[in-house]
Formats: sequence, structure tokens, C-alpha cells
Amino acid sequence: MKMKSPLAAIGVAALIGSVLIGGTPAYAAQAPSTLVLTGGNGVFGLAPIVITATANNAGAVKFFANGVAITGCESVATTTATPFVAKCSWVPSVAGATALTGDLTPTDATAFATITSAALNVKVGVPSQGVVSPIHIYVDTVLASGTSGALAPRFGVSCAITNEYLVGQGIVFRVYANNADQGGAVMDSNNTAKAYIEISGVKDPLPLSYGNHSGIAFWTAVLRTGAAPLYNTLGVINYKVTMIAKDQTSMKVLSTKLVPKKVDGKRVIGDDGRTVYERVSYYRTVQVSPALKGATATYVPNWTAASLLTLFALPTAPKP
Repeated sequence: MKMKSPLAAIGVAALIGSVLIGGTPAYAAQAPSTLVLTGGNGVFGLAPIVITATANNAGAVKFFANGVAITGCESVATTTATPFVAKCSWVPSVAGATALTGDLTPTDATAFATITSAALNVKVGVPSQGVVSPIHIYVDTVLASGTSGALAPRFGVSCAITNEYLVGQGIVFRVYANNADQGGAVMDSNNTAKAYIEISGVKDPLPLSYGNHSGIAFWTAVLRTGAAPLYNTLGVINYKVTMIAKDQTSMKVLSTKLVPKKVDGKRVIGDDGRTVYERVSYYRTVQVSPALKGATATYVPNWTAASLLTLFALPTAPKP
């Protein structure tokens, strides 16, 4: 009977020990994963916004908006070759600031660890024409002529568009609006029942008037600033524009019609000897019964902080 050498037994034990540690197989440590999000900027209510995730290994990415999984982007596979990219077509439910994140689950979970990306903070754009359909409003402010105040004779040019004013200057609100219910028609004195501006700190709303201003027509209201009783509250001027359309018994609707096709002013004749027609779009007026209730729209400025309407005090002369 052959006897095993004690040295041989020790060698076998050493070999087993190199494979088993604590009774479980020994694996190499997982390599760290990276995941970076880009994109995500777009306009609310238009085409989907594309978010791109780039990783350092292949896998599947789950996209989130403000911590909620984005529908349709719960498991988007990356490309199989570097750069490992996954894309999500995102349709935001609201406009404004949004934090986008992604979770990467590597295909080779043995070699790479899972990871959550850093937040990508984006702002989904909202139209500046107001947020109440069907009337779309846009507002800017210009320096009024005949401004009073110590600096008026030297600073400020009448009708210059600006958002920063000094006490003693006059602020002209210029309002432009269109009504989608009326085929995009301009809101004017014929189809508008009421238009006014409410300003925080001012008791009564400022009525808007529609008129011709050097060949261009729009709505205006003037806020005079200065010593009491004029407006003199320093800082951001908070305001809201309201426009109410008249009830309509007729409206413009988009239609199509056939017209003779012309080239160089001449009708095109087909091979059959007949005139060739093409279809074009146009607006036609239709009667509405009962009358269409006039829509009400409001506008509150949604500019960045540096662009908000602001009133400043007159600078003081330095002491000698």
C-alpha cells in the first residue's frame, strides 16, 4: 500500500486554500462604474426632449425625473461598444426646474458595480406669452417720456426697453396678444372686452388701452414712480396682466380649397388637357351659435431673477 507524502498533503491543502476562502470562491473586486447625463433641455409641450447617458461599460439605464421613473425609459440598453450610450426621449409633465438622474445596471455584474448618476439639473422652458390658452400674451416695459426725477434729464432714453428703473421714472407696460380661438387674430379693441394690469402695492388695476404708437399698435399702461402718492416701493415689481376676450358669434377656422396651379402666372395644363389644381389652406369665417364664451388669459412674468422688473432708489452723492 502506497503512503502519501506529508509534503504532498500540504501542497494539496495550499492549492485548495487558494481557491476557497472561508468556504466561498474568491473573486476579483468589481470595477467602479461611471454614468454621466447630458441634454435634457427643451420646451414644454413640444417634441420629446432627449436625455443622453454615457457610461464606462455596457448595461441598462433607468432614467428618473425628480425621483420618478420616466415612462418608457425604465430600462434602456446602452450601445455595446465604447462610448456606452443610452438615450431617453422624455416628455415632461410640467415646465420648470427638474433634476434628472439615471441608474446603471451593468451587463457584466461580476466585473462592474451598479451606480446612480449625479443629478443633472435642467429647466424645461415655458412660453413667455402667458400660460392660459387660447390667448397668448407677451409683455415688455419701456421708459416713459416726460420722466421726472433728479436723473431724468441725463439718464434714460424714452421708449428704451429695460427692466431696471429709478424712482422718478415712468414705466410703460407694452402688451401684445393673439387669440387662437380666432385663428391667431390680434387681440385689439374690437374683440377684447377688458384688459388691465394688477400691481402689488397699487390699490386699483391699471387699465390697458389699445392704440397706434408710431405706426405700431399694441396695448399700454403707465406706472408713474416717485414720492408718495406715486409708486415708490423698491425692489422687484410684481404684476399680473389679465385679458378677457369678447363673446364671439363668428370665428375663423383653418380650411383648405382647390385653386388652379400656376407657373409664371399661367395655369398649368395636364396631359389630359385639363387645368391642374392644387389644395391650399386658408382661414374662413363661420357662424357660432350659441356664442363662444370669451376666454380669459393671465400673464405673470417668468423671467430669471436678473430680468425681473425692478425699481431702484436714486444713488446718493459720495460724502466729501
